Amino acid sequence: MHDPFSIALAPPHLVVAFNGPHQVLSWAPLRPGLQVATRVAWLEVRNADLPPEVDAFEVIRQRIAAAGLDDAVTLVTSRDISRYQVARATVEDQHVRCIATVGLSNSERVGTRLHQPPPFTGTINLLVHVGQSLTEGAMLEAMSIATEARTAAVIDASIARGGLAVTGTGTDCVAVAAPLGGDPQSYAGKHTALGEATGAAVYRTVADGIKDWLIDCPPQLALRIEAVG
Repeated sequence: MHDPFSIALAPPHLVVAFNGPHQVLSWAPLRPGLQVATRVAWLEVRNADLPPEVDAFEVIRQRIAAAGLDDAVTLVTSRDISRYQVARATVEDQHVRCIATVGLSNSERVGTRLHQPPPFTGTINLLVHVGQSLTEGAMLEAMSIATEARTAAVIDASIARGGLAVTGTGTDCVAVAAPLGGDPQSYAGKHTALGEATGAAVYRTVADGIKDWLIDCPPQLALRIEAVG
């Protein structure tokens, strides 16, 4: 089976180009919400690139424009994008692929908030590609499943801050992409083949990414995190 997209790594950019127009739902910094797009891009930045006195959004926008990626839904991270992960899952006739960059530098537990987050912006950025068109409701349901699978992988990694298991980071982003055309599927929950495939692909990608991030974790951050239990 041919991949429905290509992946191009050219730091500081990682670009996933689809074989045709897709609906993309996300809260990405650039082109958030429900968009029609042919590609999704990652931009790798450093803390020094975004000091407090600059307009971070404008810096990101200018860098993406300079790279000719204005049309892309764009995710931003300080994680080394060459360490991106890819996983796929097939359940019955449903095919789902997940591409992710994974870091937990500014990890948080949902329902709590660090008022002085660590001086890092490592985060979890996911692109979930499903193999068939979806209704808007099914897009939202697929995003919910992807977010839940990301959180499950983080919890299972048993990383804590201040004695509490973290559930993600303060700047995570999820994007769900589905091709346009055809008869859209209306459901993507956990009782469906699509929901099962989405959860499996995302969980595997994030779990593998966390393992790599722990290997790369800077010593000063290692002092801030601990194992649960």
